[in-house]
Amino acid sequence: MSEAKKATVRAAERALDILLCFADASQLGMMEIAEKTGLNKSTVFRLLATLEAKGFVKRDPQSEKYRLGFRVWELSANLDQSDDPAVLFLPEMERLRDELDETVSLYIRDGGERVRIQAVESRQAIRRVAPVGARMPLAVGASSKVLMAYAGEEAVSKLLSSPDWPENLEREQYLEQLQKIREEGFAISVEEREAGTAAVSVPVFSKRGDLVAALAVSGPVSRMNIDKMIQFVPRMKEAAVQMGKMIRS
Repeated sequence: MSEAKKATVRAAERALDILLCFADASQLGMMEIAEKTGLNKSTVFRLLATLEAKGFVKRDPQSEKYRLGFRVWELSANLDQSDDPAVLFLPEMERLRDELDETVSLYIRDGGERVRIQAVESRQAIRRVAPVGARMPLAVGASSKVLMAYAGEEAVSKLLSSPDWPENLEREQYLEQLQKIREEGFAISVEEREAGTAAVSVPVFSKRGDLVAALAVSGPVSRMNIDKMIQFVPRMKEAAVQMGKMIRS
């Protein structure tokens, strides 16, 4: 590859890195973007100017911060949602929320994290607030363990050797938990990731048997005790089966 082509590819990668900064923030200043990407200020300034000219970002003249522009929404409007779990599973998630009266969430694994791609919040006054797009570690939490239980040996080994592995979590115990999840088809967590909250999760499989997502019901520990969460499992498994049937492949 010529030096000119290499430079073009690097510029494209850097521009995409800038756009990805907005995955967990609605507005960012130039210095924040530079810190997130590791790029120098002059490079960030030039790339932001190009992205703004093309409509991918927009600068607020008062705050001098950037946010995603209209071109991003134009592209997203043309996404093929025929097999998008976040869209397909929403009606079933709403039914599950109405029956169990707790917050229902849907998670997928993305590299070394899990991502909440859909959520339907409980109508109770005290409830689990579940922002869509939130990223969480894979070592703790009911949904994380469900995703890892069916992720394969390579993914599990990579997680166990990660420098971010919690010091207070025994690896052998974690592997035993994953095996139990595969045997029973569900996982429970009580204040593992967040104080005051509990969750129960089941896997959603496609017709071919591939793991699509982890379906979770969560709420405050004052309502979500172990016995109650176990009572939720049969209905959650029914919902997961119905969801799996919606995926074409």
